[in-house]
Amino acid sequence: MGPNERGPLGAAGAGDYHALWGLASMIAIIDYGAGNLASVARALEYLGRRCEITDRPGKISAAARLVLPGVGAAGATMRNLKARGLVEVLRREVLERGKPLLGICIGIQVLLERSEEDDAQCLGFVEGRALRFGATGALGRRLKVPQFGWNRVRQERSHPLFEGVPDQAYFYYANSYYPEPARAEVVIATSEYGRRFCAVLARDNLVATQFHLEKSGPLGLRMLDNFCRL
Repeated sequence: MGPNERGPLGAAGAGDYHALWGLASMIAIIDYGAGNLASVARALEYLGRRCEITDRPGKISAAARLVLPGVGAAGATMRNLKARGLVEVLRREVLERGKPLLGICIGIQVLLERSEEDDAQCLGFVEGRALRFGATGALGRRLKVPQFGWNRVRQERSHPLFEGVPDQAYFYYANSYYPEPARAEVVIATSEYGRRFCAVLARDNLVATQFHLEKSGPLGLRMLDNFCRL
């Protein structure tokens, strides 16, 4: 084989092969101008996972997995995703090509069809809506909204995301809204805050958590690593 001929993988040499392998193993953290993206990147890097914060369609398409994290309002999140042309990219990569996607915090809410926050039309990858916590709970006790802090997560269904994670463990929340999927079978974990709500959902190549994995200590990191193995 001559110096300019390509091998069976279409790579001219070892450098090209490693570059292609790097793209194939990369995790793309979707950049739509939200906060908290860097902390997710640091958590993945701590786990030894290759990742990049990007809004470039080519890099998102080349990545092995996608993470949609962030904090903020549903309306602003959807406006920013649309402005950067990322709605179409996500729809193609996740729904059509079946690429694994992890949503975190606002990332779980915008996977649904609508949010009460800003009356936002969301991605619609999962049937349902995001609702605001009421001022009082089921027993009439006043609730502080947003919910800030650690809360227990009850595993409702087995899933590889929970590998090595004990049931009823605590994870860190910062949310005023919560997801309410239309189909109970996609809810794989719940928490209580005035009412029981969906803490984790999963369907096919989609998984998402309302709590912050990157802020939830060793167990949050374990779930993040489990996603990287799906």
